[in-house]
Amino acid sequence: MKNDKMKMQYRVNEQIRSREVRIVGDDIESCVMPIAKALQLAEQKGLDLVEISPNAEPPVCRLIDYSKFLYQQKKKQKELKAKQVKVEVKEIRFGPQTDEHDYNFKLKHAKEFLSEGDKVKAYVFFRGRSILFKEQGEVLLLRFANDLEEYGKVEQMPVLEGKRMIIFIAPKKTAQAAKRAEEVEEAAFAPAVAEKVKTAPKTKAPKEYVGPRVEGEDF
Repeated sequence: MKNDKMKMQYRVNEQIRSREVRIVGDDIESCVMPIAKALQLAEQKGLDLVEISPNAEPPVCRLIDYSKFLYQQKKKQKELKAKQVKVEVKEIRFGPQTDEHDYNFKLKHAKEFLSEGDKVKAYVFFRGRSILFKEQGEVLLLRFANDLEEYGKVEQMPVLEGKRMIIFIAPKKTAQAAKRAEEVEEAAFAPAVAEKVKTAPKTKAPKEYVGPRVEGEDF
């Protein structure tokens, strides 16, 4: 089905309606020629004439095997899709009176999320009368953002939505790059150390003289 859609995007051979086309291809010098001559040239080479830039003046056509052309286009689309990074939003919940141990535990997780390229949605949940401590919740979230300054940047300052006060923190590219560089460095360093240990020259212990001792000589 995908190949059928891709085929409909391009005119091939007799489907091309222009009187003149500019041809390009491997080992072919780019030039403008009548469509009839371009089709004749494609037939001589056992290739297809594929219109790749219909809006150009004149339209640009490539001399190539059409099946190979479709395969190349499909491969490019897969590569582009693979390069697209999917960003997830990780949620971290606090209470208005979160203790220091719990805070540090959640801070550690937030650093990991941001280092992996995910966004962090941190919020303070106010239950019942604890809404009276909303200023305390705001201070906690701002402290959280400040402690994550090396890993992420604030996308949205603390906002109260119902019983939640929310802050959004996006990852910094530098943090992701630093983590990847560290992982690469560790991977490269480990075999080098192993090889160094493996090939380190062995030092021989000095031999003790066990021959006959002659009076007056010190060995």
